[in-house]
Amino acid sequence: MASTVYCYHCKAAHPREDMRMIVTKNGKRWRCVHSIEAAKADIVKRDAFGRKVSEKNKLEAQAKIRIRSNPVEPV
Repeated sequence: MASTVYCYHCKAAHPREDMRMIVTKNGKRWRCVHSIEAAKADIVKRDAFGRKVSEKNKLEAQAKIRIRSNPVEPV
């Protein structure tokens, strides 16, 4: 059994003990405690967390695009 679980909210793997199974309209999903607590916080902290996650996801997507557009040729 894996010691990490993928969080659908922040799109990252976290240790299983930091995760909770929640029910969404699309079924049961794992979500990290940090994102759950951030959602319960005041609007300023919640928005800051959302911006941080969005920026991380944007950087990862840009890196994937760069890798696909500049494939490394074998030597």
